[in-house]
Amino acid sequence: MSRFAGREGPIRLGMVGGGSGAFIGAVHRIAARLDGKFHLVAGALSSTPDRARESAAALGLQRSYDSFIDMAKAEARRKDGIEAVAIVTPNHMHGPVAREFLKRGIHVICDKPLTATLAEAKRLQQAAERAEALFILTHNYTGYPMVRQAQAMVAAGDLGQIRVVQVEYPQGWMATPVANKQAEWRNDPARSGAGGATGDIGTHAYNLARFVTGLRVEALAADLSAFVEGRQNDDNAHVLLRFEGGARGTLWCSQVAVGHENSLRLRVYGAKGGLEWAQENPTELWFTPLGEPKRLITRMGAGAGPEAARVSRTPSGHPEGFLEAFANIYSEAAAAILAHRDGKTAPEGVIFPTLADGMEGMAFIDACIRSSRRNAAWVTP
Repeated sequence: MSRFAGREGPIRLGMVGGGSGAFIGAVHRIAARLDGKFHLVAGALSSTPDRARESAAALGLQRSYDSFIDMAKAEARRKDGIEAVAIVTPNHMHGPVAREFLKRGIHVICDKPLTATLAEAKRLQQAAERAEALFILTHNYTGYPMVRQAQAMVAAGDLGQIRVVQVEYPQGWMATPVANKQAEWRNDPARSGAGGATGDIGTHAYNLARFVTGLRVEALAADLSAFVEGRQNDDNAHVLLRFEGGARGTLWCSQVAVGHENSLRLRVYGAKGGLEWAQENPTELWFTPLGEPKRLITRMGAGAGPEAARVSRTPSGHPEGFLEAFANIYSEAAAAILAHRDGKTAPEGVIFPTLADGMEGMAFIDACIRSSRRNAAWVTP
């Protein structure tokens, strides 16, 4: 039985990172409160104590801490302490922060990628396996209803045996040297890890392809580039993928693709049909059965199944987008955490990215770097 057994009401949530000026911290806070299942009560919102206190005061937090270690120790001792913590720091801090809370039985909801290095990821994996707490990774694009629909259709055999998988995530915001908080740490291997665009958005694309198809990658060949002068990490990657069962794929991620904003797109082709989904039109899924006209399936519309419906909030025609999809990950996490209070497993149908997904993402980054250094040789993730 969890030490939180008997608690009632929303899950008490803490946050590490995500202070003033941090985009992803605000997104996590919106996602956490959208369905009323979490209540943010504590935080160590910055590595700079003054900024941490100022950020906490602006959010009206009950408790602010100068360091995540102080926070983990103090919250674990309190009867009204946090039950879960959201980690929204640069990548190099994910592992150290997560371990402090996991070892005290506090559930972790962590931004991606898992860590900055594969070695650090393995340390975190060991800590998580020993812990009496859940680990949730926010690969938020798997929260879109039509992504769940696509996964269900592939699993049901609507496409037949999968032959070709194409996934891409181009952005253009770093096409020139960028000097702001978001770009600075992404261009620092010590904080972001060796993967630039590969780690930042390539892992999202990789996870999306894996989630929808269910196919594991047996080998990959990657060509990583840093086009902007002075950039230490890659800002563009072309990756060939060989999947189990004979399927072939390509992954393109770029942060120098002028004209693109957040153009995540997935195409899956099988012996019986094809699917296409684009993040910038997330309520639509195109399905083409072999020899038949192309069909449009919309969120909560005709042809959409229960897998999409259970993560939808509004009737068809009312758009749901990025924030709602992110909130779906938090809602699924809440269902698992509330079940964990009573020593139960998550309800049937609850899906959220786990530590295993994070380890796959880190193996993907590592393999891409190894391959690119060997002139795009084929390697095993």
